[in-house]
Amino acid sequence: MEFIAHPAQSGAHHQSLKTHLTEVSQLAAMYAGKIGHDEAGILIGLLHDFGKYSKAFQDYMLLIIRELGADYDPDLDEIESKSLKGKIDHSSAGAQWLFNKLVPIARKLYSDNGSLEQKLAIAVVQILALCVASHHSGLVDNLPSENGAGFLARMNKADEQTHLQECIQAVDSEVITIVESIATSTFVTDMVNKLKQLLPRHSADTSEIISAFNLGFYTKFLFSCLIDADRVNSADFENPDYSQYRQLKPDWVLACQRMEAFVTTLKVRNAVDDIRKQISDNCLKRAVDAQGIYSLTVPTGGGKTYSSLRFALHHAKKHQLDRIFYIIPYTSIIEQNAEAIRIVLHRDDDTRPWVLEHHSNLEPEQQTWHSKLVSENWDAPIVLTTVVQFLETLLSGGTRGVRRLHQLANSVIVFDEIQTLPVNCIHLFNNSLNFLTANCKTTAVLCTATQPLLHQVQNENKGRLHLPAGNELMPDVGELFQQLKRVEILDKTTVAGWSLEEITALAVEQLQLKQSCLIIVNTKNWAQALFKSAQQTQQIDSDALIHLSTAQCPAHRKLLLTKVRQRLDAGLPVLCFSTQLIEAGVDVDFASVIRFQAGLDSLAQAAGRCNRNGRHQTAQVYVVNPDKETIDLLPDIKVGRDTTKRIFNEFKGQDFLKPEVMQQYFQYYFFDRSKEMNYPLKATVANGANNLLNLLSVNARNPYGNTPLALHHAFMTAGKAFKAIDAPTQSLIVPYGDGKALITDLCAANKKFDAATYYPLLRRSQKYSVNLFPNVWEKLQQQKAIYEIADGEGVYYLDERFYSEDFGVCTEPSAEQHNFVF
Repeated sequence: MEFIAHPAQSGAHHQSLKTHLTEVSQLAAMYAGKIGHDEAGILIGLLHDFGKYSKAFQDYMLLIIRELGADYDPDLDEIESKSLKGKIDHSSAGAQWLFNKLVPIARKLYSDNGSLEQKLAIAVVQILALCVASHHSGLVDNLPSENGAGFLARMNKADEQTHLQECIQAVDSEVITIVESIATSTFVTDMVNKLKQLLPRHSADTSEIISAFNLGFYTKFLFSCLIDADRVNSADFENPDYSQYRQLKPDWVLACQRMEAFVTTLKVRNAVDDIRKQISDNCLKRAVDAQGIYSLTVPTGGGKTYSSLRFALHHAKKHQLDRIFYIIPYTSIIEQNAEAIRIVLHRDDDTRPWVLEHHSNLEPEQQTWHSKLVSENWDAPIVLTTVVQFLETLLSGGTRGVRRLHQLANSVIVFDEIQTLPVNCIHLFNNSLNFLTANCKTTAVLCTATQPLLHQVQNENKGRLHLPAGNELMPDVGELFQQLKRVEILDKTTVAGWSLEEITALAVEQLQLKQSCLIIVNTKNWAQALFKSAQQTQQIDSDALIHLSTAQCPAHRKLLLTKVRQRLDAGLPVLCFSTQLIEAGVDVDFASVIRFQAGLDSLAQAAGRCNRNGRHQTAQVYVVNPDKETIDLLPDIKVGRDTTKRIFNEFKGQDFLKPEVMQQYFQYYFFDRSKEMNYPLKATVANGANNLLNLLSVNARNPYGNTPLALHHAFMTAGKAFKAIDAPTQSLIVPYGDGKALITDLCAANKKFDAATYYPLLRRSQKYSVNLFPNVWEKLQQQKAIYEIADGEGVYYLDERFYSEDFGVCTEPSAEQHNFVF
């Protein structure tokens, strides 16, 4: 009998279980091989769907074939079906086989109870079994919790539920032969030695928390290899034509040639251009250095995008790396940076695109079979994505985000505007990046004008960044800032604060005096109020007024920013009102900037939009404080604002943009917030008052810790807590521009699902998506303004009446122009 893994959409060419297990094991081995753990990849790949050898699951396959796949997920675990009389679990059997086979071997090899070697041997078994058992749910908690059973409950699950013995009898001989040849004492010993290398437990700078975190991060990495291998193989079975584009090694030699050819076209028109050239040349010089963590501290307007790209391309070529990542704070500048990179690298006859833009997750958190096939896995030479997506890959639960994690190995990761990293994620970020750079052939570059001192944070035992001395890519940062000084920050704050009318009057005055003015605020409602206030003055041509916010989709913002640049280049008046999204690398050059009071790093970024190209001898950034501003729910802005007040008092009359002033700002800022850096959780989230770092390391507060398990990590609880608190937004497609046609095409594609059609449509739709907070989502649902592409698909779009040309998504029909997204 041939066992079926996935039924064909039509005809009888179903994917056999042996084929699926073999191909997944090969992919998982290749992914895990990036860190030298290919045998572990083979083992979990061959055993992940071991439970599909049961008669119960094969009956389910026949049901799908008989009913032509209607509303059935061929990969579903814990299936409930009246016709099949109960639940079908196909993920536990392989995990139980591993656990039962390898635990006795581990205990026999390392009989010294409590020794590091015995703990690591048990950890080897637990990690492998955990990956297999969790490959549909996301990594489960190891210890029991108030919300459910832990890992051991899965290992002790009754045979009549897991069908382990039946599968052992039915498994293809080729599969079990390979599994048994690997699952030996030699394998366990080899894995223990490898884990020792990953986890220098007794080194002076490694605490118990960090060692445990590293063990958990390795588990996630291996889990990522399995999940992506499983999803890729399933997708390529549905759409075989796409498989030829996977795993192609980028031609970095060609990319470097194109980069150097582009550099020769850049003209040195003034002193600023000459400094940019020096920065770029220095990055080229340092690109041959060893892999590790680097900082690139360059004043805003110093050309970080092209300089960091030059470093990354030549570094990837030198070390034969797989890809380059740009991690960007806001979706608003992904397209800008992507376009800049395409100008350098793209040619019409290229066999595949160089650049992937990953703006947001349109695919649902609870994945359907369709979304599993088309979800984004970062398989491209150069990937641009956001900090939120990057952190979700590191920290979220489920399977959607974590499948991308292994792609970060053997790569260069450029963090653009690293100072925007959320404070509550600092220890988690530091530990993750330390692991990647120490163990996964990853190089990281922290780019910004305002380095946040991640290597100097308090509580070293919880995680400091390992940034070696001498790894700053610029030789004399202080001199560089002095050379590029083009702006002065003026403290114009008052005791009473500035009213709407006063700020509007200042903006209009600056526009009339200098032809262009940018006003950067902290909240959407202030941006909208000022825009409408300026409209009502009737002193400004409507074409000169621009409003920017994250309530607009990326394609909309790109069009508006293009208009801004065109008017600035033509010397036409521009008055732009924006939230802080414009501070992260948007290359605009205003003659004057007004900035609401915020953190000094934000003020420095605002200064980077003023006199950017040195057209004036000097220019001013006016810092004002609005009389009414609600930022209690924006702690980063509030603490930054208060810390800046202290800096203004202590350094009155000095240059606030000097690196030493910025260092003092971050020392105050981080000292005040050191207790937030481990991602504190509310008492209601997990086991009383807790934090994410604890849940993803020692899990010391769990009362069920007295077990033989080496891993105590609460992966699932932590993943749910991270999603619930840090990134509670949900994406939907808006009917702006080509978004209307994409919505129509997606709806049509779902009527007869075809991954080859659906996948590129979903990718293109990211440019027309907006992330909404729950309160806004709820208001729009009450207005019946949100629709699903197809029932149960989890991909949504917006009624076009609720999208405004001025403001983007609004909670009332846009013709009424009120109740916008705040």
